[in-house]
Amino acid sequence: MEFGVSTFVTDDGIRPAALGRALEERGFASLYVAEHTHIPVKRETPWPGGDELPRHYHRTLDPFVALTAAATATERLRVATGIALIIQRDPITLAKEVASLDLVSDGRAALGIGAGWNREEMRNHGTDPTTRMRLLRERVLAVKELWTKDEAEFHGEFVDFDPVFSYPKPVQEPHPPVLIGGAGPTTFDRVLEFGDGWMPIYGAAGDLVANIAELREGAGRAVPVTVFATPDRREIVAELEAAGVDEVLFQLPTEPEDESLRILDRFAELT
Repeated sequence: MEFGVSTFVTDDGIRPAALGRALEERGFASLYVAEHTHIPVKRETPWPGGDELPRHYHRTLDPFVALTAAATATERLRVATGIALIIQRDPITLAKEVASLDLVSDGRAALGIGAGWNREEMRNHGTDPTTRMRLLRERVLAVKELWTKDEAEFHGEFVDFDPVFSYPKPVQEPHPPVLIGGAGPTTFDRVLEFGDGWMPIYGAAGDLVANIAELREGAGRAVPVTVFATPDRREIVAELEAAGVDEVLFQLPTEPEDESLRILDRFAELT
């Protein structure tokens, strides 16, 4: 089992290059960064984590800029989104961003995706919350076409373009892994149709042993499982390893560099 960190990289926390170096020095395998393009001032959508939305949600860096900085400061660290809100992103631009990150990192990129929770944020991008799952599906499928075809085209309900040249192509074959976030009743359908792995949040995925077994049986293969926001407790790490989890992500609070390094030292004791 491998270990990584998920976090919100912001303008008032540790810089992404310094964070990447610190993770690699401590033997961590990966860095996953969150995305919010903005937070509407007037918001009716409840935050799933509680009453008050934490400040770091307002201040995230663009994930691909942050991950590029981390990638160029490291040699082995995998760099990934956790999660990219692709229902708020143009798929042609997204395909180029991820392929470019995979190129500059020499094949270390991964794309963790989800549909998000903030309906006001979605609407500001022209996304109808009621159709966001169908939109997510088409954008993933379109991105994979752009990554793998010399003359890519896609014709769907929401995404529609005639043959195009789109470069660079990713370094990884056939493409960087697409990890599906969430644990809802249709999540496994998405993993089986267009995902390369499952990325649930710790504590929100029910019986992990049973669910991982169900997913892998349905897929007929050992689908990789990455558990997000894992508490930094030894007994929980042991529980996830016994469940067959491939990668554990500890949630790093958004703090200045000195405090971030102290927290990473504590996390490293559990790896």
